[in-house]
Amino acid sequence: MGGHKFDTYETAWCPGCGNFSILNSLQKTLEELKKDPHDVLIVGGIGQAAKTPQYISANSFCGLHGRAVPPAVAAKIVNPNLTVIINSGDGDSYGEGGNHFIHNIRRNVDIAHFIHDNQVYGLTKGQASPTADEGAVNGVQVDGNNNIPFNPVLMAIASGAGFVARSFSGKPQHMEEMMKRAILFKGYAMVDILQPCVSFNKVNTFGWYNKRVYELDNTHDAGNRLAAMERAMEFGDRIPIGVLYEKEQPTYHEKHPSLKDGQVLVAERNDPALIDKYMQEMV
Repeated sequence: MGGHKFDTYETAWCPGCGNFSILNSLQKTLEELKKDPHDVLIVGGIGQAAKTPQYISANSFCGLHGRAVPPAVAAKIVNPNLTVIINSGDGDSYGEGGNHFIHNIRRNVDIAHFIHDNQVYGLTKGQASPTADEGAVNGVQVDGNNNIPFNPVLMAIASGAGFVARSFSGKPQHMEEMMKRAILFKGYAMVDILQPCVSFNKVNTFGWYNKRVYELDNTHDAGNRLAAMERAMEFGDRIPIGVLYEKEQPTYHEKHPSLKDGQVLVAERNDPALIDKYMQEMV
């Protein structure tokens, strides 16, 4: 705290949690981009990662479980001048919020979506999330998780996302680069951030990831969708981090007949009498 436009505050996270690094990288990224807190909206759903909006001095919205994307998209649609960033977990984004995740990719509203991916539901004591390894044992699935892991980066690329990246909370400089590029990208941009849970995931630890992650270099063609999908399916002894896919395409605002000319809905004056009339007609 202190000396920053974007102050951070005391959290409820466990000591050693990967969320701390993500929060610090978010703060540094917003500072480096010279953003002002009143121009930034940070959105979360429910979960430990979804508490991020409460821990940094910007506009914030904390919604229902799995419902971080709709209010973020709505805020950006009515006020395109806002920098809108979602910070939420893998359960919130891919489990309860899976339908919103897929179909708001298709809308291509200009938001950045940072997913804290620790393969567990950390707020509710560590049961398997959609990205959990098959066979992973926890306090709920005592005989092991029997579901096939959900591959979020592959799904995002297949669904039409223009910017898909992966990072690791143990590499803060890399995270900051990915966050910066996602925020500056015009359109929906996601960064799946591998975030060890020190309390409930004793397998996918910082050490486990450090032995496996490698940074993509310029030999990877991020504009090639098939090459990106191939890298997205690589997860095991080697895990690529970096921009898997990047290709700009028309955004929601550019395609919408009422918004493409720069109309800012939040600046429009409302007529309370007219709104009341329409509401009465619906009763």
